[in-house]
Amino acid sequence: MRVVILEDNPILAEGLGLLLGNSGFEVAAVAGNADEFAKAVAEHQPDIAVVDVRLPPTFTDEGLRAAIEARRLRPGFPVLVFSQYVEEVYAAELLAAGTEGVGYLLKDRVSRVDEFMEAVRRVAAGGTVLDPEVVSQLMVKRSDPLERLTPREREVLALMAEGLGNTAIGEKLVISEGAVHKHVGNVFLKLDLPPTESGHRRVLAVLAHLGI
Repeated sequence: MRVVILEDNPILAEGLGLLLGNSGFEVAAVAGNADEFAKAVAEHQPDIAVVDVRLPPTFTDEGLRAAIEARRLRPGFPVLVFSQYVEEVYAAELLAAGTEGVGYLLKDRVSRVDEFMEAVRRVAAGGTVLDPEVVSQLMVKRSDPLERLTPREREVLALMAEGLGNTAIGEKLVISEGAVHKHVGNVFLKLDLPPTESGHRRVLAVLAHLGI
C-alpha cells in the first residue's frame, strides 16, 4: 500500500517515513509543500496521504487545502491529516466533502505508534478517525442536546465518533459488549439518531449531529 507524506519538517517527515515503511507501507514520496504534494499524488496515485495541516508560507491551513483539493480530484481518496492544535473549522471543512477515508489526529497521537498505525490503516480502508480531543471540543460547542447524555454515554459517543465498533468500545471502557449495546441505544435515542448498526453509518450519524 503506497503513501505520500506532506510534511515540511524534515525530521518529522523522516520519522513518519520510517514508521510507515517499517509497518508495511511503501512511501512513494515525501512532499514539503502543497505544490509538491499535488504533483506526487498525480504521479504516484497513492492509496493514502498523511498530511500536516499547517505548512509554509502562512502555517495556517495549506495542508488542509491540499488534502481537500486532492480529494476533489480523486473522490474518496483516503487522507489522514494531523495538527498541533484542535482546529474545529478545519476538521469540519475536511469532513464536509465526505467522511469516507478521512482522519484528523493531533500530533501527540502520532507518537503513540500503535494508535497512529491503527488510524492510518482504518482511513486507508475507507474508515473515519477523529482524535478524541477533536470530538470533545466539538461536543462542547454542541452542548444541547448532548446534556441529556450521562458521562458514560458521552464516552461511548466519543469512541463511536472515532469509528470504533461495540466490541472495541467495550475493550476500551472495560465493560461488556452488552452494556455497550445498551449505551449506544441510549445515545441514539437521546440524540434522535437513526438506530443503525453499520459502523460507517454510525460515524456519519454522530458527525451529522456534531454539525460536521
